[in-house]
Amino acid sequence: MTESAPERIMALGRQDAVLPAHAPSGERRILLYREGEPTREVDGFTEVDEAIAADPTTVAWVALTEPNRDQVEEVADHFDLPHLAVEDAIVAHQRPKIETYGDTLFMALRPTVYDEDQERLQVGELHVFGAHSLVVTIRQGVGPDLERIRARLTEHADLRERGALGIVYAVLDRVVDDYAPAVAGLQEDVDEVENQVFSEEKGVSRRIYRLMREVIILQRAVDPLGEVLDELGERWGRAKRETRGGLITYLRDVADHVAAIRERVDGFRQLLQDIMAVESSLVDQAQNEVMRKVSSWGGILVVPTLISSVYGMNIAPQPGFHWLFTWPLTLAAMAMVGLVLYLIFRRNGWL
Repeated sequence: MTESAPERIMALGRQDAVLPAHAPSGERRILLYREGEPTREVDGFTEVDEAIAADPTTVAWVALTEPNRDQVEEVADHFDLPHLAVEDAIVAHQRPKIETYGDTLFMALRPTVYDEDQERLQVGELHVFGAHSLVVTIRQGVGPDLERIRARLTEHADLRERGALGIVYAVLDRVVDDYAPAVAGLQEDVDEVENQVFSEEKGVSRRIYRLMREVIILQRAVDPLGEVLDELGERWGRAKRETRGGLITYLRDVADHVAAIRERVDGFRQLLQDIMAVESSLVDQAQNEVMRKVSSWGGILVVPTLISSVYGMNIAPQPGFHWLFTWPLTLAAMAMVGLVLYLIFRRNGWL
């Protein structure tokens, strides 16, 4: 296996995205599915080859979790996986997509988990290779629970009967279903921040921006799935009648879930933008109120300041300066003008 293309690394801007060759090995599980028989787990690739040779209807699912580069290349070399797709899996940080290399399907998905305490969306990456008798999944970070997918395949014989496509569907459906808790967590936090804004709590702007960022991350994980489902529909439409039967119906169900999630995520983004606009308006309003108060008090103080400045000028006293009532009348005038201005500003709601 050749080295990963440097231009891909440069495009991503992350050298650490490439799987290290000598990192600790991740988990590897190999499951065999055969029509009419329960799932069987084996240890090595030799048993996979023997099982498929004995019965071509056997399907092997090789599930890698947090593998290092050597593990990925070992699987790729043994099963002759497409080089370009393997390179994408090694480089990682791919957007959700689907590609076809001959008879091999390659799919990149972005599973998510929402941490409600930190209000942060954890995004993993799942690469799926699907061929005639083989499915390989490579999971980095958070992702779907392998046991739940395995249990579903065990319970639903109709999925096992559809071979590798049935396993691919089960994996895809589990990833999409796992978006629901993330959407629910975001919904709760968006509702909370909306109440904070209208309660005029301080420091809510930072939370709005943080939630907006998480919504955008989820949107980037979900939006490309429309193209993925369209491509899968075309591929399954070309499959054998006995293989594709029912899968199209299952695929429509996943498409409905994706459409509902996309609609809610788009709604979150629009709602947060509206909340941000309201928050900005409230902040501007509060600032304007402060400026009106400062201007009002400035106007009240400017008249006494002007009068006192006249009497405080460094010039020779003029006639009337030493009049008995000059000082009391001056103070009274200053107080009267200040009181009148105060009442005017108070009546206009500036104070």
